[in-house]
Amino acid sequence: MQRAIHIFPEFKNMNMIEGIRKKYDPLFGLVQPHITLVFPFESEIPSSILEKNIKNALAGVNPFPLYLKGITGSLNNYLFLNVKKGNDNIIELHDRLYSGPLFDFISRKHTYFPHLTVGRLKNDNDLLNAINDTRSFEECFETTVNEITSEIIESNGDSTFDFKVSL
Repeated sequence: MQRAIHIFPEFKNMNMIEGIRKKYDPLFGLVQPHITLVFPFESEIPSSILEKNIKNALAGVNPFPLYLKGITGSLNNYLFLNVKKGNDNIIELHDRLYSGPLFDFISRKHTYFPHLTVGRLKNDNDLLNAINDTRSFEECFETTVNEITSEIIESNGDSTFDFKVSL
């Protein structure tokens, strides 16, 4: 089964993110806005074992503030909402989670940097148009991260929550 581990932040103004995603993100309606900590991986690790390992990896990690603002483009025609506060905390979670049984799933081809994807465009021209269209998008998003979620990714792309771990 395919899984991933995310932060699903809750913002008072989430409708602003969803408005951008509806226009630019093919995963709109399939998965909620999220910050990926462990990218999709194929594994038959039982949920109970995975949850235990995640709890051990995150022992001593406390809730932390998260602040997002500004939309930029990235490689492969992605559109990102950028993390302005909480970046180091998210990187720490990412590094801790890729220890133990998830170590073999880390990709060394890409440098990890925290973000919330708000779009994936078909080509460079579409990306440039989306960047120009969102240039004046200056909304701020603030919350406290106090849990992470393991999800199961269904074959049709739908997301099902497997379990949550509190910080």
